[in-house]
Amino acid sequence: MQNIVIDKPYTFIPPDRGTFWARLLNGLFLRRYLRTQYGVHSFELIGVERLQKSVNAGHGIVIAPNHCRPCDPMVLFPLGQAVGAPIHIMASWHLFMIGRLQSWVLKHVGVFSVYREGLDRDALKCAIQILTDAKRPLVLFPEGIVSRSNDRLNHMMDGTIFIARNAAKQRAAQTPAGKVVVHPVAIRYFYQGEIGRAVGPVLQEIERRLTWSPQIGRPMTERIVKVGEALLTLKEIEYTGKPQSGPIAERIARLIDHLLVPLEQEWLKGKREPEIIGRIKSLRAAIVPDMAADKVDEAERARRWRQLADVYLAQQLGCYPPDYVAGGGATAERMLETVERFEEDMNDAVRVHEPLHAVIEVGEAIEVPPGRDRGNEGDPMMLEMRRAIETMLHGLHGRRPNGHAS
Repeated sequence: MQNIVIDKPYTFIPPDRGTFWARLLNGLFLRRYLRTQYGVHSFELIGVERLQKSVNAGHGIVIAPNHCRPCDPMVLFPLGQAVGAPIHIMASWHLFMIGRLQSWVLKHVGVFSVYREGLDRDALKCAIQILTDAKRPLVLFPEGIVSRSNDRLNHMMDGTIFIARNAAKQRAAQTPAGKVVVHPVAIRYFYQGEIGRAVGPVLQEIERRLTWSPQIGRPMTERIVKVGEALLTLKEIEYTGKPQSGPIAERIARLIDHLLVPLEQEWLKGKREPEIIGRIKSLRAAIVPDMAADKVDEAERARRWRQLADVYLAQQLGCYPPDYVAGGGATAERMLETVERFEEDMNDAVRVHEPLHAVIEVGEAIEVPPGRDRGNEGDPMMLEMRRAIETMLHGLHGRRPNGHAS
């Protein structure tokens, strides 16, 4: 389990509001960091003029991107550079706990913390104030987690629109009145290497850990599907005592319920959010606080860590689209993403696969009304934002570069 839950008292970490360090660090180190740490060798920006128009108009600006890779926040920094307004980003507190240097860099490039295991009023106030001041755009990731599925958009949490609407109310009360807008943003990555050389060694390593002979003679997609089924079966045996039958999607859903329903009965009196990320967030918010406040003994702490490991497993299971590489439509990127998730779930780390080319497209501004208008299908703004991101992601399929370098 990756160290994304911290059992310590939370302290809000605000961003540096100045732009000196943001401009300096982005200018000197960003490209090298993206290349060495994440394999992103090049990028291109589309629709920058749309964001520039909002910056020039003095609007409070929310940048709302999909979140398919851990490097997404970094590939957005050039967007701020392009419009002359370095961005702020709300990021999980655990990222500030990795080390002092990383914490210092995050803070000074404009990142601030949010405590995902509870209601973080300081982070909400900070985000709303950034939008109300309208000096720098604010990046909020509506999906809330890294999906590693560039072709699929997960359920989008309503916190993005909650923050935007509260800021819109404050801006509307100003003299003269100001606006808040949301720019949906699509981030798509293209793998420019030879996919067999990238994922083949990882698959061989996993196959050997499964005590198989390397399945070198099989098609790559068939090997990926076979490994995925094997890993799912092992988890079914571990948690239910035997392999399960049925379509993969149903098996994943059953295993997630097997993991979460008993915890929801214990901690939430059986209450269950409709989407997997909401279920995860509610459980962590119930389990972690007493651990962070040091109100449990070592035996209870160990028990809760086991529960949190099960919650994390459920979250990871929910990030596997069952038909992502099956059939004849699997792209190199889908194969790479799936194998990366295998490796991440087994080792809590992923080797760098390069070169990647990132394309970032900015959608049209969506003006945020101060009030709320919930339709029968949900919040209209959330639906519009989702449709815009999905449309852009689909359209970017045709942007695959040919020897492109930014």
